[in-house]
Amino acid sequence: MNDSLTIRRLTGSDPALKACLPDLARLRIQVFRDFPYLYDGTVEYEETYLETYTRCPESIVVLVLNGERAVGATTGLPLDAETAEFQQPFLDAGHDPGRIFYCAESVLLPEYRGRGVYPRFFAEREGHARALGRFDLCTFCCVQRADNHPLRPADYVPLDRIWSKFGYVKHPELTTTYDWKDVNETQASPKPMVFWLKSLREAT
Repeated sequence: MNDSLTIRRLTGSDPALKACLPDLARLRIQVFRDFPYLYDGTVEYEETYLETYTRCPESIVVLVLNGERAVGATTGLPLDAETAEFQQPFLDAGHDPGRIFYCAESVLLPEYRGRGVYPRFFAEREGHARALGRFDLCTFCCVQRADNHPLRPADYVPLDRIWSKFGYVKHPELTTTYDWKDVNETQASPKPMVFWLKSLREAT
């Protein structure tokens, strides 16, 4: 990772975490506005959503800083601390959410991409999950958009190959929906999501 950037790692048991949530909210709203999420976020929603991390002592928030400015972040927490929308596909498939660590968002401002931050995000979350000692799997999910979506940029390239390189496998049988308002919508609507999994028990 570039020497000009530094990492700040916090967990849900850290009293300083709450003060970092506005930075995380700002990054989520800005980065997720782009395709494929097209998220038309609000500070009010973010304040409620992000409280999840302060309520779970085993959560992790990793901030990327340029000086004092947060320019990126990644988060994770045990799947059994997440909402029903994310747990239910695993319950239906016979998995124990208590044995799965959920890698939530990774957001990085465009001008800081290509500096080795994204692999660090995965390493930080997986390392945290392994250190907790009770998880068999890491998972994350991503939104599914039609190839002909009207807001899909001509040069858009999905991250599937990168995720596969990091050891994750797409599981089309594990799907859910999550509601948010797209930038071209007047109200929230359900968005299809698919999960990717990686074993935490394999050699590292």
